[in-house]
Amino acid sequence: MILPAQHIRKRHMVEPFHERTVHNGMTFGLGPAGYDVRIAQSVRLRPGHFLLASTIERFDIPRDITAFVLDKSSWARKGLSLFNTVLEPGWNGYLTLELVNHGWSIMEITRGSPIAQIMFQKLIEETEHPYVGKYQDQKAGPQPAILEQKP
Repeated sequence: MILPAQHIRKRHMVEPFHERTVHNGMTFGLGPAGYDVRIAQSVRLRPGHFLLASTIERFDIPRDITAFVLDKSSWARKGLSLFNTVLEPGWNGYLTLELVNHGWSIMEITRGSPIAQIMFQKLIEETEHPYVGKYQDQKAGPQPAILEQKP
């Protein structure tokens, strides 16, 4: 089940939390069934290039919720895509975003711009094994990949 807006507001999963707001002609904050996040850095992305960025918002995902990062349609129509990322039950921290410019023009994205949509889904019951991995309590700012280490 996709989590309705009122449950996102009540569960305190996103901080800072905003009701639906408009910034530079694009919406961010609480939507009908998700939450649109903002980029924490200003970036310049050339056609065909990839970079990491992060969100202004910090997440605290309950054990009975999972969430998915999706493209924001206004950016997607210009050629920007984000890699599919899953926010596992029990995960918390700032979200690192993986951005690719598939368009023909350089994209200038300013700090605070709405950048992605997060869709929350309620699990039938709490997971027995919440996330405790290497990206737990992820710091602000884009974080590089952490490779598994041999014991």
